[in-house]
Amino acid sequence: MTLKDRITEDMKAAMRAKDTAKLGAIRLLMAAMKQREVDERIMLDDAGIIAIADKLIKQRRDSASQYDSANRPDLADAERAEIDVLSAYMPAALSDKEIDDSIAAAIAETGATGPADMGKLMAVLKPKLAGRADMSAVSGRVKAALSKA
Repeated sequence: MTLKDRITEDMKAAMRAKDTAKLGAIRLLMAAMKQREVDERIMLDDAGIIAIADKLIKQRRDSASQYDSANRPDLADAERAEIDVLSAYMPAALSDKEIDDSIAAAIAETGATGPADMGKLMAVLKPKLAGRADMSAVSGRVKAALSKA
């Protein structure tokens, strides 16, 4: 079963269960998927869907933090509930050790020697780690690894 089929089945189950919060989050994801398919005239694969879900999760995190700073815990909680629903479609997150191992392998593969090679290194890491690790955190780890090199 593809990820798209799983999302569709979850949407149907949420409709049957009258779970409006879950249904709203799934419809948001489905709308973003459909928009990208129409705009780019493509059929999304699982990697494309994961990228969209990751982007939506980042948006929800940003909104939740803004709602928290504005003292609106009700809206922040709604955003976090959407994050929980969308996170179910993300692949398992990598451990710190797995991320460090990937960085070390990419350094060996590219021959990166210092901070000037960060772009080259991130270009190798992004396809491997996207959706499975927070890329801003990976970027910080790469900087630290390159400064030691």
